[in-house]
Amino acid sequence: MAHQPGQDVFRSVLPEDVDWRPFASFPPSARLAIVVGEPTEPGPYVIRVKVPHDVRLMPHRHPEDRVYTVISGVFYIGRGEQFDAGRLEAYPPGAVVVLPGGTPHFHWARSGEYVTQVTAIGPLGLEYLDPRDDPRNG
Repeated sequence: MAHQPGQDVFRSVLPEDVDWRPFASFPPSARLAIVVGEPTEPGPYVIRVKVPHDVRLMPHRHPEDRVYTVISGVFYIGRGEQFDAGRLEAYPPGAVVVLPGGTPHFHWARSGEYVTQVTAIGPLGLEYLDPRDDPRNG
């Protein structure tokens, strides 16, 4: 039987084993952790994203469909091409958000740090609608 990348042997990932790292596409204080798979390659992956209080991810889109599960904190996400706090929707721990690929959206850690888990089929992509918002261009 063929297995998906990173799924060929039984294993677990405990919270203390999560390896948080900076990610070039994120604001400097945000972190990403690869949980399962390899997001840069074709195939399924699971990542976690940690965003500290008051940090914003400005309008962007991903080519891949994504499923977000809120692990901790409140996940604020808004849809649209302009950042608009009035369009943010708040999702508590345990909530699941389905985001179709290509959907312009933005995030704000409005009430404190949040952690989401993202499940998708790679490769992972992130394109800011305004290139000036992309930390890779700074």
